[in-house]
Amino acid sequence: MSSSPIPRSRNPVGSHVPVAGGLAATGLAYAREIGAETVQVFVANPRGWATPAGNPRQDEEFRTACADEGVPAYVHAPYLINFGSHTAATAELSVASLRHSLRRGRDIGALGVVVHTGSATGGRSRTTALAQVRELMLPLLDELTHDEDPWLLLEPTAGQGFSLCSLVADLGPYFDVLDRHPRLGVCLDTCHAFAAGHDLAAPGGAKTMLDELVGTVGPGRLRLIHANDSKDVVGAHKDRHENIGTGHIGADPFGDLFGHPATEGVPLVIETPGGKSGHAADVARLKEMRDV
Repeated sequence: MSSSPIPRSRNPVGSHVPVAGGLAATGLAYAREIGAETVQVFVANPRGWATPAGNPRQDEEFRTACADEGVPAYVHAPYLINFGSHTAATAELSVASLRHSLRRGRDIGALGVVVHTGSATGGRSRTTALAQVRELMLPLLDELTHDEDPWLLLEPTAGQGFSLCSLVADLGPYFDVLDRHPRLGVCLDTCHAFAAGHDLAAPGGAKTMLDELVGTVGPGRLRLIHANDSKDVVGAHKDRHENIGTGHIGADPFGDLFGHPATEGVPLVIETPGGKSGHAADVARLKEMRDV
């Protein structure tokens, strides 16, 4: 990040950043140190159900800095959310948690809120689970009536268990039950897609997957990319991230992402291991690929 407005690239590159100690005080400082041009944050404990109010001063400082510097910001909703759960308490808490993330997203000027697409639990069918997704999630989408409200970005998973959405094709039924809502988008995680069975490492693999994505959900729905390499082989259904170019996906497919029409203007956020030094290296490497 820069202390003054900067021209935006075709694809801003950044990272999920820690925010313990304050969105602006900690998160933006970290982003500047690793050279991030876009950021993703948690606004609640990612492994809990608490819905904290936030700090208005930190919210304002974060929102203003991101706007002044042209830095797109995103929120990742808690991992516990599952709109396909057979457990009534989990379903109810999922609604409250996602509503909180969406409202906090608006407070801090986030362009999108990322939520995992969940799974069908308790032996229920995919059809039953998707019907519940519609019942619980569509009203939240309909609450997004303000211009400053974030998009809701569905993130397919790596295909573990009874996942409702892991392959790109699975997004079709998911979008359909949500009436292809105008504020509904996609966050594509490269590690998840690879683990689910999209062979991004094969020649033309990234293009094939992105072509299918556009054909499934339509143009303009891809709003964010989680750029993560994979510790495991294609189709392993394991969500284990690796640094860019050092996993089974390899470096070239990430370079291919930058050239596809579907990714124009779409930010890339890393969620890779290695702490601050690893993040700085991954951000720098992606920028090099982009700027070739």
